[in-house]
Amino acid sequence: MSPPKTHLKDAPVLSQAEADEICRKHKVFISGRPGGLRGSLAWCDLSGLNLAGRDLSGADLTGALLFGADLSGAKLDSANLYGADLQNADLSKSSLRRADLRGACLRNANLSEADLFEADLRVGAVAVGDRKLGFKLVEHVNRSPDEEHDPSRISASAGRSHTSDMESVRADFSGAILRRARLTRALLKQCVMTGADLTGADLSQADLRGADLRDVVLLGANTQAWDISKADLRGALRQDAAAQSSDETSLEVQVREHERWCATGGKSGVPTVFDGLDLRGLRSLRGYNLTAVSARRAIFYGLDMEGVQLQGARLDGADLRGCNLRRADLRGARLTGALLADADLRAARLDVLVLSGDRFMATDMTSADLRRANLAGADLRGAILNDTDLRQANLTDANLKDAEVAFRETYGLKGGPTPG
Repeated sequence: MSPPKTHLKDAPVLSQAEADEICRKHKVFISGRPGGLRGSLAWCDLSGLNLAGRDLSGADLTGALLFGADLSGAKLDSANLYGADLQNADLSKSSLRRADLRGACLRNANLSEADLFEADLRVGAVAVGDRKLGFKLVEHVNRSPDEEHDPSRISASAGRSHTSDMESVRADFSGAILRRARLTRALLKQCVMTGADLTGADLSQADLRGADLRDVVLLGANTQAWDISKADLRGALRQDAAAQSSDETSLEVQVREHERWCATGGKSGVPTVFDGLDLRGLRSLRGYNLTAVSARRAIFYGLDMEGVQLQGARLDGADLRGCNLRRADLRGARLTGALLADADLRAARLDVLVLSGDRFMATDMTSADLRRANLAGADLRGAILNDTDLRQANLTDANLKDAEVAFRETYGLKGGPTPG
């Protein structure tokens, strides 16, 4: 029988002034001058606070709530961040050398150019004492960036009185931005990095045994002497477009043949099937007519596709991350499970495609990943958005009339959707 659920409601919420004072005393402490005090922020709620550029080397941040906090340029060398919640935090250009991040949650955090040299990100279990329940295992709740702050959101499941009976927690970097991050010799065994962007990162000698690296971007990454034994690399992008074995000329010919097929109503040209192909060698599909194309699980990553016509296209599981799809026509397209994180979909058409009479096709984005996508002014009328991930997506002036919008109970919206 599963243990009952409870909530950790007694985490002290610190104000910006209180956090500033703790940082000030810690700086005095590490300088060796009198009047200093080691920074102790364990189990404190610092969500949304500005800690940019602060020196918290060696500070205790065990289990701290740092959701959406600004830690850009901060110095956290040898800091204890065991089990900390750093979801959506800005850690760009921060120093985390030899930091203890076991069991930490860094979903959608920005760690661009961060230094994680020899950081420890292995499995960890975090427990706090409870008079009635003995120990409680703290779990990280998947929160939206726009939800109202609520310290009781940190859930805990009641465990037995012995920590040896508790389940372990893996460091979670799902969807994190780690561009040019330094992860040399980092201990990342069994960590979760699904969909993380590791472009240009230094992973030399990193321990990634058993890690979940599905759909990670490893373009230009230094992977010399890394250990990925039993790691899951399904869907990972590990080649630069220039290094592909695909015949770029052949792909361009197929695109032109498909466009001719569309223009002549099928009288000439040939419909193209790009299923499972890497299309990055094309570099641009700007303005092309690819109506009804089949490109399931195809890789479009980073392509310029502004104004492309993809009405009724089969794009299930396609990788469209970082693509320029501004003003693209995707009416009636099937995008189930597609990756569209960081895509530019401003003013794109994602509404219903009318076929004839009362026949129509809705744009299906079930289980699609649209994290950080720009959907400002997009037409989403009648779109299917079941389990669609829209965390940090910009939906300013987007039209969501008649769309399936159950996702709003889980994910906040940046900007207000137009009701119709």
